[in-house]
Amino acid sequence: MGKVYGYVRVSTREQNEGRQLIALKEAEVPAENIFMDKQSGKDFKRPMYQRLLRKLRSEDLLYVKSIDRLGRNYEEILEQWRVLTKEKRIDIVVIDMPLLDTRRGKDLMGTFLSDIVLQVLSFVAENERKNIRQRQKEGIEAARIRGVQFGRPKHPLPSNFVKVYDRWAAGEISGAEAAQLCGMPASSFYRRAKKYGECPQC
Repeated sequence: MGKVYGYVRVSTREQNEGRQLIALKEAEVPAENIFMDKQSGKDFKRPMYQRLLRKLRSEDLLYVKSIDRLGRNYEEILEQWRVLTKEKRIDIVVIDMPLLDTRRGKDLMGTFLSDIVLQVLSFVAENERKNIRQRQKEGIEAARIRGVQFGRPKHPLPSNFVKVYDRWAAGEISGAEAAQLCGMPASSFYRRAKKYGECPQC
């Protein structure tokens, strides 16, 4: 019997990893053998996961609470599962899905059922990731329609901008002089002047 490890992942630093840690503790995973990443599951380029991968040896055992904690990209989950079970020759236990316990059913039928469940759950995990992105996109679009402004708030134009702009547009002063009179960087003056020229009443 090799060593027992656990892997935890949350998508952001604000999310709580408590439930995953409790599940691993109940599975009697040593605290020093738990590796945790706080980033998206879109791929496996995660520092602690890569460190865990380097530590794993044949006959080690890896616990994860659910398949989406391992990752959310369908093809990459299947590839990593292959790397872990075939190349690293370790066992994996997905706590929330008892069928995904490679210690059991190592015969042909057990492996077949495990593969089907893994493919279905991996597909669901990736589909949920896509749905989250779509909901975010729709939410942003709905907010824009309501008039919500994104990005840094725009500074109001200087009170003398229109007069200075008219002098600049008439060729009386240079852009650098106009920007100085308005107390703005030249790049900001040109940008605001361009927009004002397209929409003078704005």
